[in-house]
Amino acid sequence: MTADFGVCGLERQNDQKEPAGENGAANTQIEVRNLTKKFGRKLVLDNVSVSIDRGKTTVIIGPSGCGKTVLMKHFIVLQRPTAGEVYFDGQRIDHLSERELNRVRTRFGYLFQEGALFDSMSVAENIMFPIKQHFKGVTWRQVEDVVKAKLAMVGLDGFQNYYPANLSGGQRKRVALARAIALNPEVILYDEPTTGLDPIRSDIINELVLKLERDLGVTSVVVTHDMRSAYKVGDRIIMLHNGRIIADGDADHIRDHPHPTVQQFINGQVSEDDLAVLRMSGAVATSQFLPRDFQQ
Repeated sequence: MTADFGVCGLERQNDQKEPAGENGAANTQIEVRNLTKKFGRKLVLDNVSVSIDRGKTTVIIGPSGCGKTVLMKHFIVLQRPTAGEVYFDGQRIDHLSERELNRVRTRFGYLFQEGALFDSMSVAENIMFPIKQHFKGVTWRQVEDVVKAKLAMVGLDGFQNYYPANLSGGQRKRVALARAIALNPEVILYDEPTTGLDPIRSDIINELVLKLERDLGVTSVVVTHDMRSAYKVGDRIIMLHNGRIIADGDADHIRDHPHPTVQQFINGQVSEDDLAVLRMSGAVATSQFLPRDFQQ
């Protein structure tokens, strides 16, 4: 298999949208239909149908454990549905073998939450890894040129010989993003890209999401708890709650959404029920240990 490793590579307002038609709308790149996912008896996704528009950034928000990352992993069939179907470019993919899926997955880039860099590999070797896995006919010079180009895209050309332990958290995320775009993907999936970063480093990641959408024309899906990030990068924001979509639209639609659960989440407000539990008086231990109690 050969590949072209050139330098450049590579408005919805109603909640719970109807899926596209049998052949998919021209602007639909990813689609799930009536998707249900269970882990044992635990229901994580409950009959979800959604389509992802080509060349746009779709943000998925919601409380921890609501199924955001599980939904995104189904887009690339890293997890298979308990029920329902997954489509990419109009082709059903959830029933494909792992070997068949490998071809589909080369069209995706995935930025894992913690970056998932190989500590024993240099920055250059981390970015080379997917290229060496999927393409056997490229020369070292071609690969080195790709590494240089991808690092330049994230502002880290010159860091080729560094190791992950020598990088800051923000730099590791950017190297992981350079690796995610090594194969010139059509779609980039971002799992909590700003987690653990300060506001300035978070905004660097936001700017890179926008840059890659603009310069590479990629479709982006971003899972995040960070509403500042969601509002900045999202052409469309979907909110999951208890395994279902409860809000779907642009930033203004989400900000003004009447559902109280949406407002509590986007404004970071504790529910009255949770507050009542926190305010309950409980038994106080009669004895307390002090630091000196542990000194010899």
